[in-house]
Amino acid sequence: MPSLKDLRNRIASVKATQKITKAMQMVAAAKLRRAQTAAESARPYADRMERVLANLAASIATSGHVPALLGGGGDSVHLLVVCTAERGLCGAFNASIARLAREAALALMGQGKTVKILCVGKKGHDILRRQFGRQIIEVIDLRSVRALGYTDAAAIGRKIVALHAAREFDICTLYFSRFKSVIAQIPTARQLIPLAFPAEDKAAMPVAAYEYEPDEEEILAALLPRNISIQILRALLENAASEQGARMSAMDSASRNAGEMIKKQTMKYNRSRQAMITKELIEIISGAEAL
Repeated sequence: MPSLKDLRNRIASVKATQKITKAMQMVAAAKLRRAQTAAESARPYADRMERVLANLAASIATSGHVPALLGGGGDSVHLLVVCTAERGLCGAFNASIARLAREAALALMGQGKTVKILCVGKKGHDILRRQFGRQIIEVIDLRSVRALGYTDAAAIGRKIVALHAAREFDICTLYFSRFKSVIAQIPTARQLIPLAFPAEDKAAMPVAAYEYEPDEEEILAALLPRNISIQILRALLENAASEQGARMSAMDSASRNAGEMIKKQTMKYNRSRQAMITKELIEIISGAEAL
């Protein structure tokens, strides 16, 4: 049975931890507002870019000159771009993204495909390296980046385009967590190469006829690499908002659990102290009666 001193130390330690978790929850709440605004602002541009590319792709579908980034290659080598956070203490945020990528990698390897993994974020690499250490080709560290911007996404996009130009892979899929609310972050997989369009966009493609200057192929050659960077930027911003939302929820749960632990330890301390006082009183009374 622990002594009263041990119980006091334990209660003080849990109280100190509770102060830290409450502070982290407040910091995450402050960062979440800015991150959510940035993620929601990036969505319309990224969606519009995909619709424009869908229209362009439909106009050249019959010409036979389809750019490499739109398809036409094989499907034997897959590149998985796994975007996670650089820090932990955010619940199951990182694990859920890594789990989705792991399931996809195992399914592809079971079909005899070659899988390569590009980790954007330290935590994704830490989770996947035990099982897919040989498949990880590079880890991109964003810990030194204070505010995510298009420059950071463009650097990642250029690496992916360069790998595709060197025929290092056939299909590229991006994994990230889409922000829905503070308590809901949805692990998402989005195919980047060849560019996959939503079903509703395909249905809407032949509605309007456009004339392009310069021609469609030249526009696509400029827009397709840019779209990859835009989609990566969107994923990074969605991840940033999801990370803060997950951390806010995790720290709130940790604070409440610490409060419950403090109550239990305090009750245990009071009972032990009362038992010791009662024992001392019995000894004093017994000694007095013996005299």
